[in-house]
Amino acid sequence: MSRFSRRDFLITTAGAALASGMAGPALAGLETPKRGGTLIGTWGGFEPQSLFVPPGGGSSPYFTSTKVLERLIRLTVDLKFEPVLAVDIKPSADFKSYTIKLREGVTWHDGNPFTAEDVVFNAMQYWKPISAGVSLDALEGAEATDPLTVVLKFKAPVPEFFLKSVLAGKSGLVIPKHIYAGSNIITNPINNAPIGTGPFKVKEWVRGSHVEYLRNEKYWNPGLPYLDRLVIRWWRDPASRAAAFEAGQLDIGTFNPIPMPDIARLTSGGKFIAETKGYSNSAWVTTIEFNQRREIFKKREVRQALMQAIDRQFIADTVFFGRARPSIGAVASSNSIFFTKDVQDYPFDVKKAGKILDAAGFPVKGGSRFKLSLVSAGWFEENIKIGQYVKQAFEDLDITVDLAVPDRATSLKRIYSDYDYDVAISNNSGSVELIPSTTQYYTTDGIVKGAAFRNATGYSNPKLDEIVADMTVETDEPKRVALAKDFDRLATIEAPLLPMVDLEPVTIVRSDVRNHSATADFMGESWAELWLDR
Repeated sequence: MSRFSRRDFLITTAGAALASGMAGPALAGLETPKRGGTLIGTWGGFEPQSLFVPPGGGSSPYFTSTKVLERLIRLTVDLKFEPVLAVDIKPSADFKSYTIKLREGVTWHDGNPFTAEDVVFNAMQYWKPISAGVSLDALEGAEATDPLTVVLKFKAPVPEFFLKSVLAGKSGLVIPKHIYAGSNIITNPINNAPIGTGPFKVKEWVRGSHVEYLRNEKYWNPGLPYLDRLVIRWWRDPASRAAAFEAGQLDIGTFNPIPMPDIARLTSGGKFIAETKGYSNSAWVTTIEFNQRREIFKKREVRQALMQAIDRQFIADTVFFGRARPSIGAVASSNSIFFTKDVQDYPFDVKKAGKILDAAGFPVKGGSRFKLSLVSAGWFEENIKIGQYVKQAFEDLDITVDLAVPDRATSLKRIYSDYDYDVAISNNSGSVELIPSTTQYYTTDGIVKGAAFRNATGYSNPKLDEIVADMTVETDEPKRVALAKDFDRLATIEAPLLPMVDLEPVTIVRSDVRNHSATADFMGESWAELWLDR
């Protein structure tokens, strides 16, 4: 992957045009953006546990924190990297160090300057130990060679696309050293009202209702943001969000915010648009996870049998009304770089599943093979329906099932903190780069008690760990792709957890909202360039 192109340079130097009220499409001769107004947004999930959760915490805190906290770079829809807080990232010839040039004139919301020391702190105290996991295992040092230059030093070669993907991804948010140094980053109270370099500042968080942001008048990119005010609100269920759109109380909702059957009705009059762009670096899946701490699920044959007992096409067609497709492997089919069809298949076959369980030593005795607890994470309405279906599917195999659909907080606790489940239905979104967003669900170092959306199953396989470790140092991109496919094949055979369906996320937006869905992970962008044509 090459360094920033001339096009990227033009983006970094667009300040003059922005100052005159031109940005985004206007630079290409399209509409001239209008300044001002309030945008009300939401997403297809619940309120976060905190506005910023340093280890990750799922999509809800990611959505709220990225309007305030920025990254060094971002990824476009065509998988090219663009500058944000960094204007250049250059590898050495041996890929064991990277020189990062930072943007001038950036300040934190409290007025302190953003400098290379902030990046050094993030690299060694936040990204490496907390947010990035195995992806930065090779990082052994970071040095500020001047106020706007940082050198990252690695003990092994680090692929350029890999490192830039980490810096542009969920784990690459930049936090202020002067606020977090000397504190517990994870529990620091500032996480409830984060201070960043982004286009919006947190005004207030009214728990149970909304978070309100105001324009950062001293934002480093002149003329942005266009909005005066951004409000992110939460509704308890998708039907309430649909009603809010119709009542004029909501402008935009990401990730399937309304019931699937309502999409056609709501968009038929032209007042609202259903947009599927903006998710290419956030491939959403619904997963089934088998707790390896339970003796029964240490047997691979049991996990494979239960996979074959699930009609994933039924889930895609009935639960998601065709806006999903059966998953093929551990890597989402939308991943244009690393996806392969050459993986273990689990066609729906109840009779075959029963025979596998018989051979594995679990015949039907007294009307049941065994009993299991099924936890279906209750943060999406679809999970409720999937949980009910999977319960029935397992019961068709003469398995006794105790189904629970807890609320968000309880789901996080049961699955990722207490490991209080036998089988769990959950969700995750993975970036194009597999490390760590996909691999951390399967690798041994992804087992971090209490850390949400990582390896909760307890699965550990040295061979798979070795494949992922090799991927982290392979700088030849074709060889990395081959390793990724090896990972996918082994993960799919082992099946400690697997996606059941790949989702087709939809953003619902009023037709007068401009410049949305223009990046590879729109939900996790700052929304500085959105404007209202009103």
